[in-house]
Amino acid sequence: MEGVFGVTLVQRKVRSAFDSLNKRDVKAFLSNWAEDAVFVYPSAVSVGGKIEGKDAIEKWFQGLMEQFPKLKFTVKNVCVQNMFAFSGANVVAAEWDIAITNRHGKDLQNSGVTVITTRGGKPSHHAFTYLTVKY
Repeated sequence: MEGVFGVTLVQRKVRSAFDSLNKRDVKAFLSNWAEDAVFVYPSAVSVGGKIEGKDAIEKWFQGLMEQFPKLKFTVKNVCVQNMFAFSGANVVAAEWDIAITNRHGKDLQNSGVTVITTRGGKPSHHAFTYLTVKY
């Protein structure tokens, strides 16, 4: 039963983090991240790449909010690799859809997966992968 409780807790934390992004509250989104966290955004455009450190990641997400005045994540599934690792190392995958409107008023829809590696119960490595883009 303890493992089920742990998975439920992690799933709630992940959903809550995405809800923070929906509310445009980047500080709340990053509140539980490790100071030396790494965020990877796979893209050939200038915003893509590996961002290191919580402050740099916060700046990246603030830029995302500026580029997309409307943004709505819908988390579909959250999978946890080790159901008994409450505060240790673990891997969590979140499958999501996002509806966004850019600064120019263009609506877009994407689906993707975020893979989160935790250390000491805090996100330490975050990688986004987009599956589809609909215009």
